[in-house]
Amino acid sequence: MGIIVQKFGGSSVATVEKLEKVAEHIIDEVNNNNQVVVVVSAQGKTTDRLIAEEKEITKKVFPREHDVLVSVGEQITISKLAMLLKTKNQKAVSLCGWQIPILTNSNHTNSRIRYIHNETIEDYLRSGNIVIVAGFQGIDENGNITTLGRGGSDTTAVALAASLKAERCDIFTDVDGVYSADPRIVEEVKKLRTISYEEMLELSSMGAKVLHNRCVEIGKKYAVPIYVKSTFERNSLGTLVTNKESLLEDLIINGVAKDDYISRITIVGLENKIGKTYKLFKLLSENQINVDIIVQSFGEHITKDIAFTVKMNDLQRTLDVLEENKEMLHAEAILHSENLSKVSIIGVGIANKPGVAANMFEALYENNINMHMVTTSEIKISVLVDASESDLAVKAIHKKFFGTEKCSI
Repeated sequence: MGIIVQKFGGSSVATVEKLEKVAEHIIDEVNNNNQVVVVVSAQGKTTDRLIAEEKEITKKVFPREHDVLVSVGEQITISKLAMLLKTKNQKAVSLCGWQIPILTNSNHTNSRIRYIHNETIEDYLRSGNIVIVAGFQGIDENGNITTLGRGGSDTTAVALAASLKAERCDIFTDVDGVYSADPRIVEEVKKLRTISYEEMLELSSMGAKVLHNRCVEIGKKYAVPIYVKSTFERNSLGTLVTNKESLLEDLIINGVAKDDYISRITIVGLENKIGKTYKLFKLLSENQINVDIIVQSFGEHITKDIAFTVKMNDLQRTLDVLEENKEMLHAEAILHSENLSKVSIIGVGIANKPGVAANMFEALYENNINMHMVTTSEIKISVLVDASESDLAVKAIHKKFFGTEKCSI
């Protein structure tokens, strides 16, 4: 008998009919003589609805109260699922993050797990219960409810698997594995039977919606085998994310992914003095603002422009911080653009193969898609495009590298 952790996302638990499918997967593992811990997200678009209601009250973010509000969705799901399992003669108990407890830091809206107390879960497992855990949430040392950021239920699941020394963690979603692109966007995609933590981490960090990047980091650190499976295909083998060597390592490009809800901020006319760039990004770091793409350009005289991207939900907070410190920055203007997406390709062969970027850019050019920013690294190339064109960009790039008429590089 081993411990299996299963995680079901918002689309998998959106309706009673879908909860029935979830119950089938859970009972299958019970019938295999396993102890089962289940982590669930809020149903459907519940979290989005709660955030929209929050914005009707105030545009300003009150982080502690925000966490109290958005953590409600998961609590609803765990109670419904526990009740459903009881109707099927299964012993089940629902637990919120604070009841376990899952201890986090106090960085509201994007907290990090510090420690998980296993005793409560282990006691319930020993007494024959299926333990249903609210994903995405925890509690800090002061007793405040915290959340792990969007997609944090994945993190909860893999962290629990690591802490409980589970045999594996099964992440159930509406697709039956990891693909070379999002099959909801691209029709002809390549399904992967296995992928390394490193490759999955890149895909996740660049916007692939299959797994949250922080859960992959935890999986890699504690060697937790992670299976990505479909909720709606009972016998799906899915894709295994593991330490084993990836089957894709011989491909130049392993996947195409996009990250939506991106905004760009441009600091115009910043003084071109030593330390100005450092002070700018130190300021953002001190305010817990994550920055992604950074581009610096120099003016004709003694100024420079710096453009960088942040997630849309960090935009107003970033603008507030910059406005409060505009005298220190001595910039001519602070501009911003919304409704952008980052589209990326990943592949271990990118660095050693000339022409990869050219082919990617050609695919965008052929579809009349403008690039606002470009960034490259050893294994990935990312471009910033209008959000309205992001799906078309993914399709065009995927066809260029994976289509019947593949580019020669």
